[in-house]
Amino acid sequence: MKKHLKHITILLIALLGINYIGSFVFKRFDLTKDKRYTLSASTIEIINDLEAPILIDVFLKGEDFPSEFRRLQNETKQLLEEFSSKNSHIVFNFINPIEVDETRERNIQQLTERGLTPMQLSVQENGKASQAIIFPWALASYNDETVIIPLVKTKIGASQQELVINSVQHLEYAFADGFSKLTKPKSKKIAILKGNKQLADKYIVDFVRKLGEYYFIAPFTLDSVATTPQKTLDGLQDFDLIISAKPTEAFTEEEKQVLDQYTMNGGKSLWLIDAVIMEKDSLYNARGSNFAVTRELNLTDFFFKYGVRVNPEIVSTLYSAPITLAMGEGSESQFQHLRWPYSPLASTNSTHPIVNNLNLVKFDFANPLDTLKNNIKKTILLETAPLTKLEGTPREISLKVVTQDPDPASFNKGNQNLAVLLEGEFNSVYANRIKPLQLKNEKIKSKPTKMIVVADGDIIKNDVVRNVPQELGFDRWTGQTYGNKEFLLNAVNYLLDDTGLINIRSKEITVQFLDQEKIADEKTKWQLINILLPLLILGTFGVIFNYFRRKKYAN
Repeated sequence: MKKHLKHITILLIALLGINYIGSFVFKRFDLTKDKRYTLSASTIEIINDLEAPILIDVFLKGEDFPSEFRRLQNETKQLLEEFSSKNSHIVFNFINPIEVDETRERNIQQLTERGLTPMQLSVQENGKASQAIIFPWALASYNDETVIIPLVKTKIGASQQELVINSVQHLEYAFADGFSKLTKPKSKKIAILKGNKQLADKYIVDFVRKLGEYYFIAPFTLDSVATTPQKTLDGLQDFDLIISAKPTEAFTEEEKQVLDQYTMNGGKSLWLIDAVIMEKDSLYNARGSNFAVTRELNLTDFFFKYGVRVNPEIVSTLYSAPITLAMGEGSESQFQHLRWPYSPLASTNSTHPIVNNLNLVKFDFANPLDTLKNNIKKTILLETAPLTKLEGTPREISLKVVTQDPDPASFNKGNQNLAVLLEGEFNSVYANRIKPLQLKNEKIKSKPTKMIVVADGDIIKNDVVRNVPQELGFDRWTGQTYGNKEFLLNAVNYLLDDTGLINIRSKEITVQFLDQEKIADEKTKWQLINILLPLLILGTFGVIFNYFRRKKYAN
């Protein structure tokens, strides 16, 4: 007896000791197949750098959520718990801003004014349909600074389940990106090229304002190349990235050489190029038409050497954004959304971090890109739908096309490349050629660097209404928001990312949902099974038990 008591006492002491040690030392295990709760090295690095509390208010809370968004709510909570386990400075709260009727309208107005727009959802559960309003946003505050973190990743044409799947995949990047903006001071510099009649500031202000949250931005003109080329190159090399947004005036050989040497020294670049002169606004005349002609930018040999060619043709496709026109006469006229083949909606099946889980990107009068064989790695980022045709120039473009039935058989050119990423060690455009300038320390092969070429300058262009710039990618006529801003931001972040943070966007997570229609159809059946089957089993057991009991005692 004493021996047994001794063993029991030792066991209890051991259990208490293990429990005490476990209160200080613990380990979390991610047993999911897709490792959804395993944070990336970039995220952990950002979290570990937190030296003060970071307070997160999550507005994704409510009782009448659709089941899909309750899943997003749970995934968000579990991710934040994972963050908090890595650094106790991370504190989060879930708040329902419309829970109290007395403050509901005021809270909606205040959040909307801060850019946290509500989202209206259709709730279909138990065979009944209803509407719910949610705020899929979070606010993260650190050292008196606050950033907005979007929790829903929108995509045109996606169902609520698809929206949630996209959003869950995007969660870690959304929070890591927000934390990075709060904790990492700006260091990289971007030059917006001027001097070749690029888009005016008012047409790129929305995207530039967004870039300003991450980087230092400044205009840079190439006009001084004609007089002080070396000084211009030295000044350009102070920037980590250059952006040329829809140049319309040809580049001189001297300007091209300076830009080439910028690339040779490891500079990154984002080129948004139109190889054809055609603007949608130029069609709004008495004839409703205009002529599209080739735009000569003197960049053909420049890009050819790097491994890409922008062809002076117009992409026309059946999968495109509509054009909104007033149809009818006088007071009877009405605005209608009509098929417009010259605004391709581009996407890709690639899982590259720039375009993975990306909304459709809208182009206008885009040109096809060809890639050429050389030593540079090329990644197609965006392409048209398969039902596409190419229209050469010069040619007349008319609004009458909206009234004509297209012939699908003529759209037979397949997917056309609209954006390409170039990575590697570039050969100089001016290697083995007579150079227009003599610059110091000229190189004929670059350091490892990156470049993105997009065959449409309007991809960065925001609308301007009554002299007020609108959000890039937002179509005020249809209410759709396209993925232009996100694509360009991802492109810049990838070109300048030294931490690997952008690579989190490639993370794939599998989210399974129950079939709500099947649940509604079979609800009664399974309720009866769950209620009656246990009773039937229990009754059967009782009958059998009594039978054997009587038989035993009868003998």
